[in-house]
Amino acid sequence: MLKAIKNKLALSLLPILMLSNVSAVAENVPQNSADQAVPEKSALQSFTLDQAIDYALANNPDMQIAAERLGQAEAQLGVALSAFYPQVTARVGYDHSNNPAQVFSMIVAQRDFNSNSINNINNPGYRQNFRPEIIGKLSLFRGGQDYQNSKAAELGIDAAEFERSTVRNALIEAVTASYYAYLAAQEAHKVAQDSIAAITSELKQTKLRYEAGTVLKSDVLSLEVKSAEAQEAEIRAANGIELSKIGIATLLGLSADHAFTVASSFSMLPEPKMTALFNDLLELAMTQRPEVKAAASQVEIAQAKLKNEQGAYLPRADAYVSYGQNSQSPGFSGSKDNVTAGVSVEMDLFSGLETKNRVSVAERKAAEARETERKTKLAIEQEVKIASLNLEEALARMRVAEASVRAADEALRLVNEQRRAETATVTRYIEAEVARNKAHANTIAAHYDALSAEAALKKAVGDWK
Repeated sequence: MLKAIKNKLALSLLPILMLSNVSAVAENVPQNSADQAVPEKSALQSFTLDQAIDYALANNPDMQIAAERLGQAEAQLGVALSAFYPQVTARVGYDHSNNPAQVFSMIVAQRDFNSNSINNINNPGYRQNFRPEIIGKLSLFRGGQDYQNSKAAELGIDAAEFERSTVRNALIEAVTASYYAYLAAQEAHKVAQDSIAAITSELKQTKLRYEAGTVLKSDVLSLEVKSAEAQEAEIRAANGIELSKIGIATLLGLSADHAFTVASSFSMLPEPKMTALFNDLLELAMTQRPEVKAAASQVEIAQAKLKNEQGAYLPRADAYVSYGQNSQSPGFSGSKDNVTAGVSVEMDLFSGLETKNRVSVAERKAAEARETERKTKLAIEQEVKIASLNLEEALARMRVAEASVRAADEALRLVNEQRRAETATVTRYIEAEVARNKAHANTIAAHYDALSAEAALKKAVGDWK
């Protein structure tokens, strides 16, 4: 079942999901199922967060896998319920023998018995028998095994649905976090470019002053060092954007070379906030998280399978009916048809301890399912606690970053005044300007981090199930 997706994705989705974000499509999008309606070709598009989430839910391979496993669970229920229906089989048999007992049985079944049959009973010669027949069988009682199998299959559907919700919950959180990570990478790249522009402009001015003899060579060299550092930061930021794009494409089920942009404005971003205390969040998580419900379903499934194995100690009863004919040549004649009906009851008296060991295995699996449920609850409690602490930290960092912007703006204003009075070096001016730009970028990045932390907390309590 989807037991792996819960562990595969239950409290930690695939690492690839945590790298990814939003996207827009520019080329053919490969379909994972016939139901997907993916544009064959489109121009460069800009996706909002909601559009990216919708696209990921429709195209992410993990969602498709979860849907297929749900279909498997539904089909498995049909298999289990088939035990309650009659089983009808058609078959044709052919025998050729000179065994007196078998030949005599053939003669009687073919309605050909006469006085010569007795005279030749020890030497009947060879005789053949064709028997077309239809056999019906109905299980009357199997120690409750059929019922327990059907109950386990029904619970399997619930477990598969919960595990699909687990994938959905983790996928939406991954898309949201990746969306903001991509935007933060763009802001970092923009700051690096602004720093390069500012340092390059000042470097040109300083070289002219150096040639005029009004500044020292050290000022020129310091700016060249700053320029190299800014260019290095710009390279790292550009690479970060490309890495984010690769992650986004994977998350959305697209090839890595699809082009896209993100539609967002910092001024339009929501304000992150802590909505409840930890105990309230934990209680909500235990109620909403699909992993908890899936683990509980697995416990019930294990109990049903245990009862199924225990049913092997009880007798089994079947009703059967057979209708056919016996003749020496192929064909069918109503005058030679035979009908047999009856009921059979059987019970294993000794199975080489197989039943006992199968019951023992089922008991161990039931105990394992209970411990897995307990482990899942502990892991969710830890996840909620970590997510709430991370959000508190992100909100505090956001407030600090906002305060640093005001300080950096004031520092740059004072350095400008000192520079005009020729009491501040050019290096100090560049440092102040870069610090101001970085402070503004840090504020935006802190806002994105807080939004990502808020998304992680929503995932931890199961908001997107």
